[in-house]
Amino acid sequence: MAGDFEFVLVEREGDVTTIWLNHPDRLNVLSRQMMLELTDAFTTVGESDVTGVVLAAKGRLFSAGHDFAEMAGAELADVQALFKTCTRMMTSMQAMPQPVVARVHALATGAGCQLVASADLAVAADVATFATPGGKGGLFCTTPLVAVGRLIGRRRALEMGMSGDAIDANTAAEWGLVNQVVSLEELDSATDALVRRVTRGSIESKAIGKRAFYTQMDMGLVDAYEFATSVMAAGALIPDSQESIAAFIEKRPPRWRNATV
Repeated sequence: MAGDFEFVLVEREGDVTTIWLNHPDRLNVLSRQMMLELTDAFTTVGESDVTGVVLAAKGRLFSAGHDFAEMAGAELADVQALFKTCTRMMTSMQAMPQPVVARVHALATGAGCQLVASADLAVAADVATFATPGGKGGLFCTTPLVAVGRLIGRRRALEMGMSGDAIDANTAAEWGLVNQVVSLEELDSATDALVRRVTRGSIESKAIGKRAFYTQMDMGLVDAYEFATSVMAAGALIPDSQESIAAFIEKRPPRWRNATV
């Protein structure tokens, strides 16, 4: 797949695939074409047998966000279609059965920050920064704050959105936007280590759990428990779950049908 796209690069190494934003000359701006390619990559890789996915970027920025040139002088229907394309891209990443870890080496701003927030997990270099900069200008970052707000809460999301100021990587970790902050030199190894940790065990069970997690997060507490109970009860009966239970009772390592070590 590495040569299939103009602005996205897909590389597989063993059981892990890295999806690269690969338009460094334009700071990985999320143009319509870039978003369509990312959606295609997420969907195709999601249907493959890889166990984990890294989302990374080439060049000096992770992503500069939306391509404003595509909005200049546009009709309402065109801009609505553009943002719907963005939404499909974000949700297609969360629809993938595999864990997706964002590897953030530099500034992620606007929809680029939204992209990080939409990944399952994120590791950031200590030089990375994050922003929803519309508050400084004339186009408020309404859609990026959908993802960001669900991670860091209302007060902090509105501070980012209204001020437009960037936050550093340590603040992003403190607020819950990223999982871990390391030096730039350690970014690859830390990302690899996290991917290895979150791809252990049953692939099938993890895929069910990821899908259920995102579904129940949009529910009220009572409905969420009812839904999660139904999913977990059914999940307890799949072969890998029964193997896990048997291994625990028999005090032996489990033997998954498909798993990494």
